[in-house]
Amino acid sequence: PLLALMVTRLRLRPGQLLVDAGCGTGGVGLWLARAMSARLAGLDLSPVAIAHAAARRPHFLPQGRASFSVAPIEATGLPSGRTHGAVSVDALGFAPDPDAALRELGRLLAPGARLAATRAARRGAETAWEAQARAAGLLVEHVDERPGEPVMWQRLYRLWIGHETELRRELGDAQAENMLREAHRMLPALPGRRAVLLTLRRPPTAPGPARGGR
Repeated sequence: PLLALMVTRLRLRPGQLLVDAGCGTGGVGLWLARAMSARLAGLDLSPVAIAHAAARRPHFLPQGRASFSVAPIEATGLPSGRTHGAVSVDALGFAPDPDAALRELGRLLAPGARLAATRAARRGAETAWEAQARAAGLLVEHVDERPGEPVMWQRLYRLWIGHETELRRELGDAQAENMLREAHRMLPALPGRRAVLLTLRRPPTAPGPARGGR
């Protein structure tokens, strides 16, 4: 359901560029790029994950339709205003500076282009999503609730913990350690978690990010 919803929200045309920020081993971006006949640029901090993503590319897309690079979301190295759609699945909230990461993704988007990002908050808590979007020069277009997401993460985190040896062998100690720390930290908070798919759009007139005092 999440990937199908992203296809609906992004509205990409064949041949347009999709950026997967925090792509991990590439599954989400590769699936979406294939479904929408898009080009793909994936980026992640983990060289091991990027190597896995590049190895999976032939199963989804022909040569030349996807590229993967090691880079933080806050400094992608990609050109401004050339991205027709972007996704970030469970990555923005883990960036060292989520606001800077969102501003960077906003910089990449062409006028009228959209970012679909998963976000989470405590159930019933106020969120700053609209203010953060405005600061990045973006508008909140849709907030889609994902009521089944906390249960999915609960299962996944327990799988990570239960298969620590395999994780370390496949992904390396550093990546596995990060995943296991996340699992132990996040599991207790899942019962009170509200999860959404946030769709942000750069206006067709493409105003820049908000600036302080004038």
